[in-house]
Amino acid sequence: MVDWRVSGFTEVMELGRGGQGRVVLARHDTAGTPVAIKYVRVADREPLRHEARMLGTVESPHVARLYRLVESDAGVALIMEAVEGVTLKEVLARHGELAPEAALVVLKGSLLGLAAAHTVGVVHRDYKPANVMVPADGRSKLIDFGVAVAAGAASASGTPAYMAPEQWRGEAVSPATDVYAATCVFFECVTGRRPFAGAGGHLSQEPPVEDVAEALRPLVAAGLAKDAAGRPASASAFVEELERVAAAAYGDGWEDRGVRVLAGAAVALASLFPLAAAGIGTGGAAGGAVAGGAAVGGSAAAGGSAAGGSAGSASAGFLAKVGGAKAIAAAGGTAAVVAAGGGVAAWQAGDDGPPPRPFTPGEVTLAAETIGDPAINLAQGTVRFVRVSGHSDPAVQQRINTALHAPVDQAVADYRRFLDEAGGLGNQAVPGPPRPIEMRSDVVYRGPRLLSVRYLVNVPVYAGGGAHITPKAVNIELATGRVLGPEQIFTAAALRDPKLAELSRRIPPPPEDPAGGLECGYRTLTERTEFAPDHPLTGVSFSLTKAGLETMFTPDEHCIAFNFFKPGSVPYASVEDLVRPDVVKLATATTPP
Repeated sequence: MVDWRVSGFTEVMELGRGGQGRVVLARHDTAGTPVAIKYVRVADREPLRHEARMLGTVESPHVARLYRLVESDAGVALIMEAVEGVTLKEVLARHGELAPEAALVVLKGSLLGLAAAHTVGVVHRDYKPANVMVPADGRSKLIDFGVAVAAGAASASGTPAYMAPEQWRGEAVSPATDVYAATCVFFECVTGRRPFAGAGGHLSQEPPVEDVAEALRPLVAAGLAKDAAGRPASASAFVEELERVAAAAYGDGWEDRGVRVLAGAAVALASLFPLAAAGIGTGGAAGGAVAGGAAVGGSAAAGGSAAGGSAGSASAGFLAKVGGAKAIAAAGGTAAVVAAGGGVAAWQAGDDGPPPRPFTPGEVTLAAETIGDPAINLAQGTVRFVRVSGHSDPAVQQRINTALHAPVDQAVADYRRFLDEAGGLGNQAVPGPPRPIEMRSDVVYRGPRLLSVRYLVNVPVYAGGGAHITPKAVNIELATGRVLGPEQIFTAAALRDPKLAELSRRIPPPPEDPAGGLECGYRTLTERTEFAPDHPLTGVSFSLTKAGLETMFTPDEHCIAFNFFKPGSVPYASVEDLVRPDVVKLATATTPP
């Protein structure tokens, strides 16, 4: 069969080929930007689309991203950014162990990438040195979610040298599974060898902490705990502990020194950089992450990982079948693929964005929709919500509008839940009159990079004849469609004790007596989290503005009416140690990206 090609690109060289596809280096015909295109032949595309939905929401400079997914009768093409770099696997093979500061930089970058995936419920489960790229700037980055699964899924797949005990037993995986693998790689970076030789070591031997510097032993012991519950609660939490240990042991400049060491190691291997070999420049971008060395040719195309010997069946993850890389972020991500050390590499690089068109955020308008269902005693009513039109990227626009419509969908789901909790219409002796869902919509802030919208959603509570009103904030990064909820706005430490108590003190609820003698029973942030531990800060909206956080608390039900919802304002300076710096930068930007 003749190879098909995506129009608008000229192929420069083929990087790899296998039973299910090929990867080529190409130039965009108009912009001249180098890209990598992965062509995939697959009969059933639904698994690919499923992983697109799962991974498409991961937005982080530490995770590989994708320009575009193109489908045709001949197959699927993934168009990705091409930037120079070399795998950590190659660095360790050529240079041996790393200085502690450099190893800590590798671990930090990887954990930040894993944390971004964990935020949307994705567990990598195959983290290894071949899945880390060290570019010329020394900033390590993670790619290849080729065997990724949703958190909580059972798994016996991965690369044996880095598999956690629960993977060996075929049990459910969690973010702690990735923390274990990242710690294995960290141990290899500082010692030049892997912590355990086989399954027995991973399942029963104590972590060999005596082989690392004393200051690093607590990190290794915690990350390699046999019981997942004994490891750091999340990759984000592990990063915070890592930074504390690194600063105490190696001083304030530890990260800069580590980056310089890694940059030197990468540049020493510049002969492996594929774009230079092809005579193609990258416009100055130098960041990157490697897609697991998952070669498109040979066994990797059938589901294995040529650079690490992944265990498990070929059907474990669709991306593993076609050569790895986070190649399915069809909802608006960007990624890259090059050949590096005999494998296929993918990475995120810089802020260049897709080559075909510049970013324009689009227009913000109000839309109306009629919802109601007589069968469940829900009266028809008109709800108004915010929409974006004219965005330069249709896929990102769709993501934005899906997020802006989500409160409407949630309102209908809440009504059905209230009705089910009341026993359904059949269990009501005298059904009350139908009542509609109501919604008040406000654009809180519209900046060059950020849109912040707040809804007040009034859902009839069928059983008691009352209403359930909640504020819903939707904060969206306009360039990518990334939604910023509490977990993305605040640091990981801010959402748990003891810092949660400090956050609660600095963001208090409204006064108890907003209507002259009526006690509304507002709960503090700490009380709300204790009341609903699985839903941090439920019942409070956090809207991002240029000046600070705008908050709105839900009062107790007997006090509910639209006029009891009063916004509060907290300057960023008052919570700067608890809010992520990149969020403040996004909200206070004066120019588009």
